[in-house]
Amino acid sequence: MRVSSSPATPPKGTGRHAQREAAERSAWLPRLMSEARVHRWHIAGALAVCVLATLIGLLGPAWLAPQNDNFTGPHITAAGPASPPARVCGNRAVLGGGPSAAPAGAIVVPAGDNASVAWGRPRATYWLAPGTHTLGAGQYAQIIPGRGATLVGAPGAVLDGQHLNFYAIGGYAADVTISHLTVRNFGPVGGNNNEGVVNHNSSAGWTITHSTVADNAGAGVMVGSRDTLEWDCLQNNQQYGFNAYAPGPSGPTNIIISHNEIAGNDTYNWEQHDPGCGCTGGGKFWDVNGAVITSNWVHGNHSVGLWADSNNRGFAFVGNYIANNFATGLTYEISYNALIKNNTFLRNGLEEGPKNPGFPTGAIYLSESGSDRRVPGKYGSTFAITGNTFTDNWGGVILWENSNRFCASPSNTSTGFCTLVNKIITVHSCNPANIAREPYYDDCRWKTQNVAVDRNVFNFDPARLGKACTAQTDCGYQGVFSEYGTYPSWSPYKGSTVGQHITFRQNNHFFDNAYNGPWQFMAYQQGTTMSWDTWQDAPYNEDRGSTMNPVAGP
Repeated sequence: MRVSSSPATPPKGTGRHAQREAAERSAWLPRLMSEARVHRWHIAGALAVCVLATLIGLLGPAWLAPQNDNFTGPHITAAGPASPPARVCGNRAVLGGGPSAAPAGAIVVPAGDNASVAWGRPRATYWLAPGTHTLGAGQYAQIIPGRGATLVGAPGAVLDGQHLNFYAIGGYAADVTISHLTVRNFGPVGGNNNEGVVNHNSSAGWTITHSTVADNAGAGVMVGSRDTLEWDCLQNNQQYGFNAYAPGPSGPTNIIISHNEIAGNDTYNWEQHDPGCGCTGGGKFWDVNGAVITSNWVHGNHSVGLWADSNNRGFAFVGNYIANNFATGLTYEISYNALIKNNTFLRNGLEEGPKNPGFPTGAIYLSESGSDRRVPGKYGSTFAITGNTFTDNWGGVILWENSNRFCASPSNTSTGFCTLVNKIITVHSCNPANIAREPYYDDCRWKTQNVAVDRNVFNFDPARLGKACTAQTDCGYQGVFSEYGTYPSWSPYKGSTVGQHITFRQNNHFFDNAYNGPWQFMAYQQGTTMSWDTWQDAPYNEDRGSTMNPVAGP
């Protein structure tokens, strides 16, 4: 059955940031877990999730609260996980627990060609028997489940698209559960751009658990409102492991990404085929209101590890292990109000960093993003980056604000998006006639503001990063800066205006951190590099209460 004949295309993002910007210079969730059914055959996984939810409920105020940016006490050791918290891919103990016999009342789906199966019964349970399942040769042949349906795989159950079917499971039914199933080989090489294979239509209330989604074109999974991904292997998909996006006037709300292994995605290298598309990564979030991303292992993706782009808000990234991604480990772009706490960042940016001299590639990259109380939801006071462990990344934390990028500017590559802080601010009202007067002057800009980078440990040994890692290639930098504003001709933000604001006037502070290794620093204007002493002294006054050991860290 053909559900979609045209891509559900998200807006363009920024792509490879340094190249794009060089060219231009010329709620905490109200519901922690979805109401997924707890089946007898995966009670262990369900109990693990229940324990997680209970701990969050008991410890949430302490665990998830942003740190006070006036903290001046003794340094606290960062608490990022010492090893990956979710070793899922190929792990039979996690993925192999589907029922070996059909549950009572379930519809038995034998291996082989399942093109004639009636998948649309509401609240039905379908048990996919061991073996390979196919859906016929039709380009748009796919499973369209009914509302509240469950698809559960027996040990060894595989749904294979044969690179003939574009999508695996789609439709608009809510509250569908998929568990213990391998979904692979959907979409042709280079196909499904900005589309997804599982939950193709970004439907609400889906739970995808203890499953493998691998080797598919586009995104392995699309994530809609109230969706949960837990204990899944999202591996080697051509564009994303997952893409949280929903077409329409507003994006997804209240999603959970927990205990997944997200590895090796963007195998098609979409940024090379569509330069500047901003359309790759282990996982991408577009215009999401409320997300918890916790205890995931995000590694080896051929682009950014996790990327939140365009008016995301109310995010908590807690306890993740983000390692060996080709570009930035975590990017948060023209978005608001987040907590980044107790994560580990290891060896991110080692592929992208040497290709972008002149712009430091950070393990964390905030681009025109910070906290604003006017945006509803959690973390409106302080955007806290706290308690994380950073080891041998190309860079540390980069706070950036593009002088030329604002609502209605031709330099805003997220076409059609505007800020969320004032109802009168739109892509039409941020025009040359208004932009230089209030409230437009302040509110047409996304701002990197109210960011507290505190109580993190930054370890850096350039010898372990290779010969390309030098100060001249911007390896081993922290930063808070902009570039000299030049464009468009009617911009009121030309010259050093934005550099002054992001560095001195927008309440951005590094403090109470521990540095090991020959770190350097960039502030005020892109290319303005400085030593530790200059970074700490007036007028910058950064990293009060922090320690610096210039010897390489562990």
